[in-house]
Amino acid sequence: MQFNLERPDFDYFLRGADAASALVNERQLRASFVIAPDALIEDWPVRDVTAMGSADLDPLLALSPEVVVLGTGGSQAFPPAEVMAACLSQGIGLESMTNAAAARTYQVLAGEGRRVVAGFVLDGRGSGAGPGDP
Repeated sequence: MQFNLERPDFDYFLRGADAASALVNERQLRASFVIAPDALIEDWPVRDVTAMGSADLDPLLALSPEVVVLGTGGSQAFPPAEVMAACLSQGIGLESMTNAAAARTYQVLAGEGRRVVAGFVLDGRGSGAGPGDP
């Protein structure tokens, strides 16, 4: 049986993520970032989900999502109520999960053609192999 690598129909695909890094297309990222099927915003200043303010969502909301997936690092955490309310008041869903789960969820939703935007919080201190590394 022959296998073919099928690339998604969007510009930015997330191949995997953990607490310290993520693999977007063929690039290893080690700082927090925002991704949508047609946009990549590097160096998102969020380092701690529990300390987020509603203004931290501005880069994500500017991409007109129907759902926001928030990768919270190596363990699941939740943003303050004001952050969740900022999404809900605009009719936008917000889901928080570990980076690994958020990467899988983002890919599924993007693959379905949903208008998903994801923010990933990376600790940037990782020195070991990251997602996609041998």
